[in-house]
Amino acid sequence: MRDPENLQELLKLPIDYVGLIFYKKSKRFVEKELPKLDFKGKEKVGVFVNESHEYILEKSQQYKFVTIQLHGLESPGFCQELKEKNFKIIKAFSVDDEFDFSKTKKYEPFCDYFLFDTKGILPGGNGYTFDWKILKNYKGETPFFLSGGINNTHKNILKELKISQLYAVDLNSGFELEPALKDISLLKKFIEDVRN
Repeated sequence: MRDPENLQELLKLPIDYVGLIFYKKSKRFVEKELPKLDFKGKEKVGVFVNESHEYILEKSQQYKFVTIQLHGLESPGFCQELKEKNFKIIKAFSVDDEFDFSKTKKYEPFCDYFLFDTKGILPGGNGYTFDWKILKNYKGETPFFLSGGINNTHKNILKELKISQLYAVDLNSGFELEPALKDISLLKKFIEDVRN
């Protein structure tokens, strides 16, 4: 999110998290500073890909982030250092049919949540899903966000997913009019349908 008017409309919806992307190669990169907005109790999440601690801390201070999403090849030690600064940590993993969920084990002590996204050319925002059946192989206790190309056609499948560790659903490219500009009416309808 980076368009102030679109963001203001989004914040009226019953959502829990709002991601601001600080990855320069992303079409959703927050280039200009956003005006101070009332986030109405929603959690602002700073999304970073293989960035330095210094850059993450600078943006976190600027935007008052409590939650950091690491979407690159960050090590468990990197997560630990940020966790020790009292951030909540979401560590993303790129998942395909061959993904080995045991890779998440060494991250568990230092992450509040995992995020399972589709493995693709980009670290995220590729716009397509992975086979969610593979999630049955996840035996960890850390709750996770499900991400990767989720759109309006998935609402019935999501309602039927019975995975105790599934904590949240990441709605991004499937609900955009263009990169970084959300279709508010489509999002609103989707959330209503999934909740009912």
